[in-house]
Amino acid sequence: MSSDVIHTAWCEILTDRIANNLSLALSLLPEHAEFCAVLKADAYGHGIAEVAAIVCEHRIKTVGITSNAEARLVREAGFEGTILRLRTATPSEIAGAVADRVQEQVSSLYTAEVIDSLTEHSEGVHLAINAGGMSRDGLELNERDGHDTCQRIVDLLGDRIVGICTHHPSGSEQDLQLSDQHFRSDLNWIFSNTALKREQVNVHAGSSLSLISSTPIETDFYRCGAILYGILKPELGFEHTMQLKAQITNITTYPQGSTIGYDRTTTLTRDSRVANIALGYANGFRRNYFGRSHVLIRGQLVPVLGKVSMNTIVADVTDIPVVEVEDEVVIFGHQGTGKIDIKRIEMQADTIMADIYAEWGQRNPRVYI
Repeated sequence: MSSDVIHTAWCEILTDRIANNLSLALSLLPEHAEFCAVLKADAYGHGIAEVAAIVCEHRIKTVGITSNAEARLVREAGFEGTILRLRTATPSEIAGAVADRVQEQVSSLYTAEVIDSLTEHSEGVHLAINAGGMSRDGLELNERDGHDTCQRIVDLLGDRIVGICTHHPSGSEQDLQLSDQHFRSDLNWIFSNTALKREQVNVHAGSSLSLISSTPIETDFYRCGAILYGILKPELGFEHTMQLKAQITNITTYPQGSTIGYDRTTTLTRDSRVANIALGYANGFRRNYFGRSHVLIRGQLVPVLGKVSMNTIVADVTDIPVVEVEDEVVIFGHQGTGKIDIKRIEMQADTIMADIYAEWGQRNPRVYI
């Protein structure tokens, strides 16, 4: 790590793994299906500009974003394909994204009217419906008002509608089958009762979960994020794409009976050598990790002691013969023969890896490997 700025905690972004995961995901696509690389949340904390460059190398035609800033960074990275916003935008966002040629989602007459009023808006739009049952911002077609709204949106926007989409909330086989049936039913109603025709639009509900599922679904392309970053299915060859590391700043010996950290929550049961590590909850090593977290030092798994401080944690290195200041500490990833994998870190954090990646990537400097 050569830099004018010394980082004592950092994320390593494994770009070769992102590229390999993308290639593997493309190999799983059903025949004639397209792929949308999801780059929202700064590419799950990995850095959207850098990941967009990998996407360009693989000639991906569509990417998914949420903010105007993300759209601009994708264009600046050289991406010339379709940018699809993965949520409803505000009127200001819609107007501000015209220059970057963003395709918007529409699920209300209000948003349709906003787009129709922008004479400079020439990109296609996607009708978002609540067939999957996420109930976030998709149009609910089971209600009479929903049918009327759908017809009015189609009448207003006409052939500017290039897609119809929904999002399935669960990857379980039974749930996926049910929500796919709902989606197909809603599509049949739309194609039977509005001017839209199946051959005129892309229908999309695919995601990472449905791509790796054995359950076939109605979709023309898959919007995938999790598998790009190695969150799912390591048995298929997908690998995690980020490692969180820090350095030891001090090593001290304390006698049996000493207490560690705030509120004296941990009492040493033996004379112990402890390492102070330059990382804490400000870096995304959350306070609720207390009592259930380990790190890797010299390839050995060691427990973290006491409550997590803002910028430091303490690890018990008594059983490691040689430890030095500036030794590398692995919070997530591999070191020698030791590893802290996704399953362990998700259990420790009591959340999903996408949540963890996004936080770590925002709170720590990134080093690209």
